[in-house]
Amino acid sequence: MRSDLFSADNLEKESAQPGLRLQNSKLLKAELNGEFMARTGSMVAYQGQVQFEALGSGGLGKFLKQKLTGEGVPLMRVRGHGDVFLAENAADIHLIDLDHGDALSINGANVLAFDSTLQYDIKMVSGAGMMSSAGLFNCVFTGQGRIAVTTKGTPVVLNVDQPTYVDPQAAIAWSASLQTGYHKAEQFGLGTLLGRTTGERFTMSFAGQGFVVVQPSEEPPGGLAGLGGGKKDSGGGILGGIFDD
Repeated sequence: MRSDLFSADNLEKESAQPGLRLQNSKLLKAELNGEFMARTGSMVAYQGQVQFEALGSGGLGKFLKQKLTGEGVPLMRVRGHGDVFLAENAADIHLIDLDHGDALSINGANVLAFDSTLQYDIKMVSGAGMMSSAGLFNCVFTGQGRIAVTTKGTPVVLNVDQPTYVDPQAAIAWSASLQTGYHKAEQFGLGTLLGRTTGERFTMSFAGQGFVVVQPSEEPPGGLAGLGGGKKDSGGGILGGIFDD
């Protein structure tokens, strides 16, 4: 049998070290020898002895936050020995390695998988109030380990060395040390433009020293932890409030 389908580029990539790595730009491979956390519904294939355990948003405190905010990460714990392949609607996948002392804020809709050595919590974006229906509550990751995030298209990483403004639905991740806020887009003459494509009339502001990852898409929030998990989510709205663990 002959076909370009069976070229070396499409064959499974092997590694001697366990962990999260890219099979290709849209497919994550986890060489499993222990456990890791993944977005519910993101598994597309696996080999070996693997168990999947649904966790909701991870713990009672995070579950309550998720129910009120409609956001977070609907999680499953993946454990055992073998290879697990993950994807999210053919979105691009990027790997980020965190070290002790790092803190990264990520839109919950863009979290695909992460090492169980990382800790995360659902936090309210400073300055958000009740002005926008997207991006109010994000996931802040700390600790040491690897996390896989998704983007709709190739992102740009902005160095925040001057006042920076981003559509809240295009902001994927940013340094948790940045000061954030929300502003009416009309102040910048952007209200009509943003409203036409996303329904948003606010821009998200960033100040301080750090970076912001921006995707070339302004899709409404989806895949959030309000009504299910993974590829089949329809998103959730903001009902207000936030609880501490």
